[in-house]
Amino acid sequence: MTVIMPEQITHLSDSLPQQLSHVVRRWSPLEALQDTAIAEVQLIRADAPTSFHCAVYEPCLCFVVQGSKTVLLGDKEFVYSGPSYMASAIDLPVIGRIDHATPEQPYLAVKVSVDPQEVAGLILELGDRAPPTGSDVICSKLDCGLTSAPMDARMQGALYRLLSLLDTPEDIKVLSPLARRELIYRALMGDLGPHMRRFTASDSQANRIARVIYALKEHFTQPLKISELAAAANMSESTLYHSFRQVTRMSPLQYQKKLRLHEARRLMLAEGLEAATASYRVGYESPSHFSREYSRMFGAPPRADVSQLRGIAAATSTA
Repeated sequence: MTVIMPEQITHLSDSLPQQLSHVVRRWSPLEALQDTAIAEVQLIRADAPTSFHCAVYEPCLCFVVQGSKTVLLGDKEFVYSGPSYMASAIDLPVIGRIDHATPEQPYLAVKVSVDPQEVAGLILELGDRAPPTGSDVICSKLDCGLTSAPMDARMQGALYRLLSLLDTPEDIKVLSPLARRELIYRALMGDLGPHMRRFTASDSQANRIARVIYALKEHFTQPLKISELAAAANMSESTLYHSFRQVTRMSPLQYQKKLRLHEARRLMLAEGLEAATASYRVGYESPSHFSREYSRMFGAPPRADVSQLRGIAAATSTA
């Protein structure tokens, strides 16, 4: 395994993007989101631009190594290209599109799942060592749940060390937690540090909304009761609504609807449920209402959409 020591990073910084592209491409032979031997790490590859598709970002750090992507969070557009990284502080329904990718220069990205409690614990250890406020950070002045910044050489080196463990699987159990911790540390001490800290500070509006989102995620099949959510977050209903929109760029009702539709799609794909059964399972009372909202969000009725997704998955697995 090639090991890059911290003191070598500046010297090798010009070649780090190429080294990252090589290792990601080597371990992502398919055009898909691919699991790795490191449980918290997934790789993404695309050999051509894509149309917009819906997804739910969980708390994570996502590193764009090569190519570029556009992500829509409500009315906010994020465009980021490699080498850069994005922090998702909470579960967020988004729409994404890969803009630049070719077979010779594919879109390559790395998703590293992050436990918010892990972030909070590291912040406690850091204490008052607050990072500077970066001028290149997207959405830096808002408590937006999604934000992005360029990767510097130290972050690239940390990511390379994590991915290099795929070549030595016997080291993963011991060293991957350390490598992931370094990535989180670099993010906290870099441009996205202030953003990440706001979502863990117990007295911040961003953290209160994060708790509201957790409650919505746990109980999204139940009727939405803004008054109960506001009381639990110790906020007025108007403040909750305003702050929720600031973080997610959508209303609580829109957020709940997107979670319901994504879960229904998963149930139909993974468990083979019929559309009507899936709609009842996620909280809809009318299958026809569910079908209309599903078509509006995913661009096709449930049965047609699921059939298309299964066809794509079959073609990818045999490629």
